[in-house]
Amino acid sequence: MGPTGHQPIRVPVGEGSERWASRSSYRTVLLVVHNVTSAGRLLDVLPLFHDDFRVQLLVTSTESSPFQGGVRELFAEVGLPVVPWEQALSTPVDLAISASFGGQLDLLQGKLTILSHGVGYTKKMAKPGAGSREPGAGSREPGAGSREPGAGSREPTFGLSPEWLLSGGRPFVDGLVLSHPEQVARLRQVCPEAVGASVLAGDPCFDRMLAARPYRDRFRRALGVRRGQRLVVLNSTWNPEGFFGDGGDQDLLPGLLPRLAAELPADGYRLAAVLHPNIWHGHGPGQIRAWLDRARRSGLSLIDPVHAWRQALVAADLVVGDFGAVSYYAAALGAPVLLAAAEQDRLDPDAPLAAFVREAPRLDVHVPLREQVEKVLAGHRPLAGPAAFVTSAPGSSAALLRRHFYTLMDLPEPTAPALLEPLPLPPYDPPRRTHPLRVLTRVEGADVVVERSTEQPYGTGGDAHLSVHEETRDPGDLESADVIVREGPLDDPRLGGPDGWTAEVLRRHPHCSVAAYVSGPDSCTVRAAGQGVFRLTAGRDADADPAAYASAFHAWLANGGRVPTGGTTLRMHTAGEVHPVTVEVLGDGLAAQP
Repeated sequence: MGPTGHQPIRVPVGEGSERWASRSSYRTVLLVVHNVTSAGRLLDVLPLFHDDFRVQLLVTSTESSPFQGGVRELFAEVGLPVVPWEQALSTPVDLAISASFGGQLDLLQGKLTILSHGVGYTKKMAKPGAGSREPGAGSREPGAGSREPGAGSREPTFGLSPEWLLSGGRPFVDGLVLSHPEQVARLRQVCPEAVGASVLAGDPCFDRMLAARPYRDRFRRALGVRRGQRLVVLNSTWNPEGFFGDGGDQDLLPGLLPRLAAELPADGYRLAAVLHPNIWHGHGPGQIRAWLDRARRSGLSLIDPVHAWRQALVAADLVVGDFGAVSYYAAALGAPVLLAAAEQDRLDPDAPLAAFVREAPRLDVHVPLREQVEKVLAGHRPLAGPAAFVTSAPGSSAALLRRHFYTLMDLPEPTAPALLEPLPLPPYDPPRRTHPLRVLTRVEGADVVVERSTEQPYGTGGDAHLSVHEETRDPGDLESADVIVREGPLDDPRLGGPDGWTAEVLRRHPHCSVAAYVSGPDSCTVRAAGQGVFRLTAGRDADADPAAYASAFHAWLANGGRVPTGGTTLRMHTAGEVHPVTVEVLGDGLAAQP
């Protein structure tokens, strides 16, 4: 059974619905979902119908995409009446809105408008033959002789060619929403019959990102990005030639991820990944987490591909991506982009995205990664094309789209302004590094330079020690750890609180010098063997991982440092920033002795 089920619904539409519905004087708007990817754009425009008691919203799934994972859950989250596809085809509606061409859309009984679910229409994709279910439009055949002279040798562009837009030689859509006149120009070249149905109405997805830019720092804090850290977002589209795929010149990701964790210091860089929903749901979230397990234990966060990817782009300092729409959106926001996969055969060569892929800098996996990242960050100048071609009406898509929708419904618009939903603030998701960290330090008085990574970085020197999270995958790591760390609330009865846990750790692991219990984003309790129990707290303007404070404290003690009764202040240097750390004496540490 598909994501919608197959039993017809009876309320608010269906047989005898007028008897059961509490309200019946309304227009019906049917949101047509192909998969989770296309649903994202429909969720963008959903608020345009809010507060209008004259409109009843419905949702259906064409079930024509192989990527059905996540659709059922998304429908449950949205909470709209779900109409089975067969019932949807036989139910008159006032307006149907789709963000893809999957399913027999030409058989819907009502006005139909189609939105792009990316940056316009950029991918070359021939329509599948009869019987194929992805991503064509059912059994509809293109009209004979519908191509412009000379266009027959061109591979069709998905959404901008007769194969996708015509039925019996005529457009079957009442509105083809485009975001920029360049798309109209390309449409006129290959399918002039559909130009009359085109509507310039901006890009609601991009408008939501533009509106969210004042809150960039909040999104960064939600991801646990600290002062001085650079957020690097890894992004991949879903086909085999994408960054995540293994169908290009080489399978990059398995070898690249551990190198990124090793070469980009943990306190200087924060790593997150935005994967296309078709990757996420096609292979399964559990499988993605399994494939990326070591990367996640090294500090990589997986971003929600529906609700949080835009916030990650707004927050990013650098995007390492491919030829997908997300890379283009990032460049349009002004972020530097390094392309790890730059396949162009799948792109319409006349599309702005193709020009961007030709111009953007490439990631070279054969040279040190940190040098490339630092060079791109230092010398970045935003490309003019992406910002110019994403939309010709920045900030205006809500008004333009609502006007278009209500015109098709023959219904006066509400008097209130048309507004999109602000991007929500994601949950707090700091990195949780349970993979062992190699720590290099240099101590000069109260100043301690700290650099942590999963492997010893190239070209660096200093004293080294090993910091290990108690929940490391290999318990043997704990036997050689100099610093053992874990997080927990101050009053966690399972761990015995900071005092009990730190004492237990030093008794159990004789090699360990410092046990650090992190109880908040800016403080930890540490027990140093033979030294005592101390609280380390971020001082004024300090903003670093408390586990790094513990490593700095360990290095200082190992270099002869002693904490006076009244406490002291260390200055930890990392990622080009100085972080004052207050050291407070809590006890003499006798509980830790055997």
